[in-house]
Amino acid sequence: MKVKIINQSHHALPSYETIASAGMDLRANLDALVTIHPLQRAMIPTGLFIELPIGFEAQVRPRSGLAWKHGLTVLNSPGTIDADYRGEIKVILVNLSNDIFEVKDGERIAQMVVAAHARVEWETTTELEETARGAGGFGSTGK
Repeated sequence: MKVKIINQSHHALPSYETIASAGMDLRANLDALVTIHPLQRAMIPTGLFIELPIGFEAQVRPRSGLAWKHGLTVLNSPGTIDADYRGEIKVILVNLSNDIFEVKDGERIAQMVVAAHARVEWETTTELEETARGAGGFGSTGK
């Protein structure tokens, strides 16, 4: 699938790192370091603008290495970029560690997964089909 993209950063376009990768890394597009203190959040620009076809979304997700090594994650994970959004892709990072983290220009800060989605049409009813699970949730299927 081809997707139109405007790259106003001076970094390469997002790309898949391996043949089986689901996500592409997003890079920070910064004029200066951004310091994120413990429990603080920051909006990090990427310089990227995309035009997704209707029926698709781009999901912005944390990078596991940043989460594990530095306690840095995407706050509204996964963040959704809708097909009709034309603004700059920005990433809300939050520092859940006890240490200050500095985001540098060009740093890989998140990953983006493009995925198809369905639209539903609600059908009001008074009962739902029975299942073995029923109304059990939040740990009801395991120990």
